[in-house]
Amino acid sequence: MFAVENGLQGDPRLKVISDAIRVIPHFPKTGIMFQDITTLLLDPVAFKHVIDIFVDRYKHMHISLVAGVEARGFIFGPPIALAIGAKFVPLRKPGKLPGRVISEEYELEYGSDRLEISVEAVKYDERALIIDDLVATGGTLSASINLLERAGAEVVECACVVGVPKFKEGQCKLKGKPLYVLVEPSQFDELAL
Repeated sequence: MFAVENGLQGDPRLKVISDAIRVIPHFPKTGIMFQDITTLLLDPVAFKHVIDIFVDRYKHMHISLVAGVEARGFIFGPPIALAIGAKFVPLRKPGKLPGRVISEEYELEYGSDRLEISVEAVKYDERALIIDDLVATGGTLSASINLLERAGAEVVECACVVGVPKFKEGQCKLKGKPLYVLVEPSQFDELAL
């Protein structure tokens, strides 16, 4: 569900957020219109709007764990976790976490990858929120859901700053879990799918 469909229609913060995201054509490969959130991070007002909107949404959902997907989920996850009184758990690329881990491979628009989670970081039946910067195919978030559920958590929702229109149309599924997205990509090109 996009924020505009959930009570934020006409909220000026969404335009500030959208306007702060730079589009890099043909990165990391031809046909991809990369949504660069680093320009959003340079704008403290836009960055604060992102955090505030997510905190408002999750502060009463009894979330005990915010999982951030490497690497840009690490930017948004910790301030949200602190504000709602939850712990932050990183979902990392292979070989980055010490101790016992479980891993999940997934497909991207431009290849495949793998995520890992520390099994000691999750307690059975913890209520989890997964956060990332962008959802395109849902592969990364689906792998994240798998990891958290295998570790014993209950995934309440996934959240992203940017989401492609096919999620708005309900064409993609995230293992039956709700998805909350703030804005659609700027200058979106169908080749990015």
